[in-house]
Amino acid sequence: MCDTFVVLPPFTADGSVVFGKNSDREPNEAQALEFHPAKSHPRGQTVRCTYLEIPQAAETHAVLLCRPFWMWGAEMGANEKGVVIGNEAVFTKMPLNRNGGLTGMDMLRLALEQAGTAEHAVEVLIRLLSDHGQGGICGFEDKRMAYHNSFLCADPKEAWILETAGPLWATRRAEGFASISNGLTIGKEFDACHPDTIRTAREKGWLKKGAAFDFSQCFSDWLYTTFSASGNRQNRSLCLIRGGAGKAIDVRSALRVLRDHRSKAYRPDRHLLGDRLCAHAANRVTRNATQTTGSLVAHLKGERYTFWATGTSAPCTGVFKPVWFGTSPLPDLGPTPGGRFNADSLWWHHERLHRSVLLDFPVRIHAYREERDALEGEFFDKAGHVPPGKESELTGTAFATAREATDRWIERVRSLPVQGGVWRGYRRYWRRQNRKAGVDIR
Repeated sequence: MCDTFVVLPPFTADGSVVFGKNSDREPNEAQALEFHPAKSHPRGQTVRCTYLEIPQAAETHAVLLCRPFWMWGAEMGANEKGVVIGNEAVFTKMPLNRNGGLTGMDMLRLALEQAGTAEHAVEVLIRLLSDHGQGGICGFEDKRMAYHNSFLCADPKEAWILETAGPLWATRRAEGFASISNGLTIGKEFDACHPDTIRTAREKGWLKKGAAFDFSQCFSDWLYTTFSASGNRQNRSLCLIRGGAGKAIDVRSALRVLRDHRSKAYRPDRHLLGDRLCAHAANRVTRNATQTTGSLVAHLKGERYTFWATGTSAPCTGVFKPVWFGTSPLPDLGPTPGGRFNADSLWWHHERLHRSVLLDFPVRIHAYREERDALEGEFFDKAGHVPPGKESELTGTAFATAREATDRWIERVRSLPVQGGVWRGYRRYWRRQNRKAGVDIR
């Protein structure tokens, strides 16, 4: 499960566009933060996506991706033109295709590689849906996990929502701010839809005679949408964007949205459904695919695009670092992570901290949170004044400094005795996940 939001002028502090997304997946489903340069491709070349081989575009843009390690596509990302996209699983009444097609993550990456604006990205996504269809298993260990997709596409000027139900779709241009989660949100007001959308709803009996067409109402699967708790999370992100003590949204407040647990006294073992924006897995039934495994914030101001990425799970325990496009925008982050622990990989290195904190969250998160916030504050100050051409140097320093700090915090957290009182089933669940990953947590 995931959440994506965008805030547009006049609701941003500096007239920019601010975009944020948490990618929620299975706890051992490591996510790679990676850069792919722009390329020209020979005529007739194909590209192998997760399940399907399709014609390659003649030219592809440089892209920054947050990619679950086992698939070709990405959960979220940006391109050199300032287009940024987040993908959401949605559950509809239309049949699922588990045996092929493009995953929503494949479609997202292809759109970033090909589109120069947010509206163009929507057009690319619709064409891909029409030409190849959406489908395929989207779970790492859960080989029954399949779904349809929604997308939030933004650029420095505007944002668009595209929601799908099988081959059908509807689009809406975002005004002011918008948030999408794991349920359809486009209702009676939309800018365009597939030509067969209304006819299909009427033929299947989902649109009653004389009733106004509502995309979400007609096509949502009530059971899965309800138990995904998507409405709670979407309402929470909108509340945080609207509320904010009357202040306009900036990047720092976007980070707070992604780290939100709804309560200062939050305990990850004490709730049943995945109804928090910063999500933590806790059981195999209702909160297995609910671990936030990557987070990204985009700050799109004029022709300057700054991206704040964790490259790790759990934004509440991690550090956001600044990234800009260029020749070498990312430093060496170690080997691409897989489903097993590798201390040299950025993602798994941080897991030792994250999972140690989970043993006694209320106590252990306070052992270093203020220091983490101060470190991010330094990154923000430096990012606001970085000289042209020095961006990649600052990015490298930020990632290295954060890694050194993480080592200190791991030792500090592990030195604290676990107070107890944690639900037994929650402890069992994480012991099992740690054994599967081969990681020692204490």
